[in-house]
Amino acid sequence: MAHVILKEITKRFGNVVAVDKLNLEIERGECISFLGPSGCGKTTTLRMLAGFEDLDEGEILVGDRVISSSFKKYYLPPEKRDFGMVFQAFAVWPHLSVFDNVAFALQIRGLSRAEIEEKTNQALTYTGLLDARDSYPNELSGGQKQRIALARSISFNPTVMLLDEPLSNLDPKMREIMRFEIKELQKLFNFTIIYVTHDQAEAMALSNRIVIMDMGAQVQQDDTPVNVYLNPANKFVFSFIGLSNFLNVEFEGGRIYLAGVQEAGPLSVNAPSSSGSCPTMACRPGEIEMVPEGGVRGIVHHRTLLGDIIDYRVKVGAQEVRVQRCVRKPLFEEGQACGLVFPRVHWYAS
Repeated sequence: MAHVILKEITKRFGNVVAVDKLNLEIERGECISFLGPSGCGKTTTLRMLAGFEDLDEGEILVGDRVISSSFKKYYLPPEKRDFGMVFQAFAVWPHLSVFDNVAFALQIRGLSRAEIEEKTNQALTYTGLLDARDSYPNELSGGQKQRIALARSISFNPTVMLLDEPLSNLDPKMREIMRFEIKELQKLFNFTIIYVTHDQAEAMALSNRIVIMDMGAQVQQDDTPVNVYLNPANKFVFSFIGLSNFLNVEFEGGRIYLAGVQEAGPLSVNAPSSSGSCPTMACRPGEIEMVPEGGVRGIVHHRTLLGDIIDYRVKVGAQEVRVQRCVRKPLFEEGQACGLVFPRVHWYAS
């Protein structure tokens, strides 16, 4: 049986339908990420789960317990849902010590002083904050402040953790460290994580499943991170996950060419299975090969160093193709002719 169940949940703000009849089932111990453009309904869905927004239609269950239902006219307040919650803002009280910030979640639940001491110290140990228990937030780094929020959330052993852009205020190196720490905490406590993020790398690193949403929280693909990347369900998912090229093509004499530049040479790709109007060819910059001879001929328009990779923009007629290669491979200069080979492509209706 699924641990968290969303049935036809809907939320409106005036004439705007923020979440439109969303159905989702999440297994216990799973980490699922909501990923999509700003305003698509990710955070609104999370807020309905937390109880900060009541749903207009539908029903939410955790196990066999109903926590919100328009059918039964029932709404369980946030403080009674016993969910751990970590926000984008660090959400720590500056006038309280690290220990007291974490202990607060236990105090409002009426635990004894001995239980509060034990559980708070345990949470601080798991999040690497025990040595800083008597410090105050203004003495800590951003990563340590976010660990306070994590420690407070795990202190009462929740079965569900809701995380809303929890790492976006941290620098890239600290974000990477915190990703692994969150995953280790999940393994330790076996809680279910529902994670909202704009960061695709975060979603890929943390998740068992990624739910790609478009406006109104319409699910475009619900799949493993690998399948979302390698086998996108549609053009929207392909464009949203990773880097992408969308290229216009034309057919002539049984061959496929980039539109308007047959003189650049034919594409060595499999033709799309559907007939009719010319589809759009989609490909990843990192999956295109650059060769000095052969291939579809183009001119290097721009070259940019991005650490371990070189980002090229290659002009082929009126179209620009983005290509990424390892910096250790032979370099192509700006203005130099090159050939492009496309080992893996996807086809989408124009």
